[in-house]
Amino acid sequence: MTFNSTTTMTESTKGRALRLKMQRVATRAMVAALTASASVLLVPTAADAQVRMTVAPQSEPVVLRGATIHTVTKGVIQNGTIVMERGRITAIGGPEVAVPRGAKVTDVTGKHIYPGLIDAYSTVGITEIDAVEVSNDINELGDFNPNVRAEIAVNAESRHIGTTRSAGVLVAFSTPGGGVISGLSSAMSLEGWTWEEMSMKGAAALNVNWPDPNARPRRFGGGPPPGFPGARAAQPAPKTYAEQVQALKDFFAEARAYSDAVTAGQQVRTDSRYAAMIPALKREIPVVVAAEGVAQINDAITWAKEENVRLVIRGGRDAIYVAERLKAENVPVILTSTMAAPERNYEGYDGAYNAPAKLYEAGVKFAIAGGTGGLYSYRLPWEAGVAVAFGLPQDEALKAVTINAAEFMGIADKVGSLEVGKQATLLITTGTPLDMTSNIIQSYIQGREIDMNDIQKHFFQKYMEKINQQKKKVAM
Repeated sequence: MTFNSTTTMTESTKGRALRLKMQRVATRAMVAALTASASVLLVPTAADAQVRMTVAPQSEPVVLRGATIHTVTKGVIQNGTIVMERGRITAIGGPEVAVPRGAKVTDVTGKHIYPGLIDAYSTVGITEIDAVEVSNDINELGDFNPNVRAEIAVNAESRHIGTTRSAGVLVAFSTPGGGVISGLSSAMSLEGWTWEEMSMKGAAALNVNWPDPNARPRRFGGGPPPGFPGARAAQPAPKTYAEQVQALKDFFAEARAYSDAVTAGQQVRTDSRYAAMIPALKREIPVVVAAEGVAQINDAITWAKEENVRLVIRGGRDAIYVAERLKAENVPVILTSTMAAPERNYEGYDGAYNAPAKLYEAGVKFAIAGGTGGLYSYRLPWEAGVAVAFGLPQDEALKAVTINAAEFMGIADKVGSLEVGKQATLLITTGTPLDMTSNIIQSYIQGREIDMNDIQKHFFQKYMEKINQQKKKVAM
């Protein structure tokens, strides 16, 4: 109801009291309605809650008996037994392995046990929906950001985590991007309530994007070319390849001077960027250089020798053409995709498919990653499976997504193979996880029997129910 000034001035005291009472009642009703609506929006529905549930840390010994155990580093155990306690493997062997008191024993006869797969290059947890900018936290502004750590930006509620785990990938190196020095990759265990709980190694590798010597020149500023109406003022020309490489060398020199001063006990002004590079300069962690072409790879190797850092090449599209030097210099490669189409007219359709087999034959150490985006980490086992189809021995393909990745990135003491003392992070499957026809029955992360549901399985069940309901309607 609307009241003008005249009405308000002439109405009786009783009338004003009644009107105010009605307003208070209406206000309370509106607040109650808004509160109820908010509850509906904020409280997860039963269906949402079923997508994936984080489980508590292992509280009792767990024994898996009867499976074929693929240790990766110590052969295959038939009719094997594996014991997990407090998140770690405490015994592994044949049927003679003793069962701890109070253990939960599971018969997995006829099944296979593999170590959890490891994605050596991923954005799982730091990207969600490409079209929604605020859901992506990969790139930082500026060229030199060595102090950026991916782990603190990881969203433990990401839906990509569930789909990635369902494919057998239980550890991922979330990696920042952008600039010349992107920051630090973080080894993340894909189970936990928070990024702190998930983090296995916050500073696992320093990432460098090597400049492209064949980049096409481009004019800055946009708009009409100089001399035309509406043309903008001249913009600084982009740096040449030599200038970009020199800038990288200069930054490393500054960081090394900072490190030397700190080691010598000198008073220095704290610089988080230089401080973050000290482990790489001391060879405690690798420097992962994104390089695709022959010139990039060769120049990166030469630079790494001069800097005396542990080099890992990531990408490696043309690594096979530099294989002899990669082997001689003991430089490993992380292949970011084997399921890629050829980029140049003269390349065969199978250039990426058989690259792992060729590197293996050449004696180059390598790992296989699941692609560049969090959306594609679930494809990791099939990236390795394609390599098997094109000549790579299956045992080597399995190493490329387990122990090799763990060794290159410094977590081989925790995961990558099934050994006493390592984390109990493993898969129970119907066959090799590198084959699309195999099913992953159950996974354990640090001894936790994880929830195997994910958003894709949820939607499959949801829309199968829709189909079944439609069938009933037709039959009536």
